[in-house]
Amino acid sequence: MKFTLKIWRQKNVTEKGEMVSYDVSDISPDSSFFEMLDTLNQQLIMTGGDPVSFDHDCREGICGTCSLYINGRPHGPVKGVTTCQLHMRSFTSGSTIQIEPWRAKAFPVISDLIVDRSAFDSIIQAGGYVSVNTGGVPDANTIPVPKERSDAAFDAASCIGCGACVAACSNAAAMLFIGAKVSHLSQLPQGKVEATKRVLKMVARMDELGFGNCSNTYACEAECPKGISVANIARMNRGFIGAKLFSEKEKIIKESL
Repeated sequence: MKFTLKIWRQKNVTEKGEMVSYDVSDISPDSSFFEMLDTLNQQLIMTGGDPVSFDHDCREGICGTCSLYINGRPHGPVKGVTTCQLHMRSFTSGSTIQIEPWRAKAFPVISDLIVDRSAFDSIIQAGGYVSVNTGGVPDANTIPVPKERSDAAFDAASCIGCGACVAACSNAAAMLFIGAKVSHLSQLPQGKVEATKRVLKMVARMDELGFGNCSNTYACEAECPKGISVANIARMNRGFIGAKLFSEKEKIIKESL
């Protein structure tokens, strides 16, 4: 198989980038998308050019670092897979493939196709954890959790934080990511203690970092490689409104004392 690749090249965060065209040939249809990029980089190195920078780690759809915008879609044309799981048989030989980094204010480009997604880490640090003493693993296993809730928690916890939801959203919203992180903790007894503070802190940090609001187009759910449901956004919104009203009530009571 052979392809024309139009790839975003940008030396660093301060310099202006541009789309650059490359031709690759003799690509096996069973090659992964990254193996194809490896072939291109080998070609560039052999001819004295600069290889294309792109993020990857596990190449098994687990870590979420393989963040590429391919032909106008996060992770490419196949639903439910990450870029590293995408194979070249999904494309037609001789076609042109456009490859770009995530486009969001909160995800500045570091180099070529690599973006800085530390904003997600900052949101988790704001409250996406359980800090109270919940005992050891054997203690947790003795707490009965209804199957419906445990299933919902595990479904939300499957989020790998790749950022496809942000890339797909016209407002660059991170609400599916936060909804998933809030939901998987609030569904379990260990996470309920800090549920009110958690959602307020994480949403506040999201706003500070420059993410947009939910566009209600469901594009995030459609492009999420793990199929995270927008029901988690609704759950987060309910929790946020309840937490906000509760905090305002507490404030009024304290001021009246």
